[in-house]
Amino acid sequence: MTERHIQTPIMHRVVVHNGIVFVGGTVADDMSVGLEGQTDQILAKIDGYLKEAGTDKTRLLSATIFLTDLNRKPEMDKAWKRWLSPEHFPTRATVGVADLGEDTLIEIVITAAASA
Repeated sequence: MTERHIQTPIMHRVVVHNGIVFVGGTVADDMSVGLEGQTDQILAKIDGYLKEAGTDKTRLLSATIFLTDLNRKPEMDKAWKRWLSPEHFPTRATVGVADLGEDTLIEIVITAAASA
């Protein structure tokens, strides 16, 4: 069975299928806060999306992070490591992209296991 949560005009933010939680690309709401601040906002949103699906960040499986400037990756990593303890780190790819939209510096896509 497939469950869909948090519908937008173009997608569902969260889809659960066969025990896997898929969270679509997530960006910050306040683009004025810089990369670390945008990362903090996104991770807080992801916490809420995972809660909606009945799971949490300790069950992350993978993350794909899109950055407009890979030279600033340490700023993002600082927020990431503050949010998630090392024993719960998922697999992860950080990809440099030319543009994510006006003042958007980062977008994160994650996959997690549903709660047992």
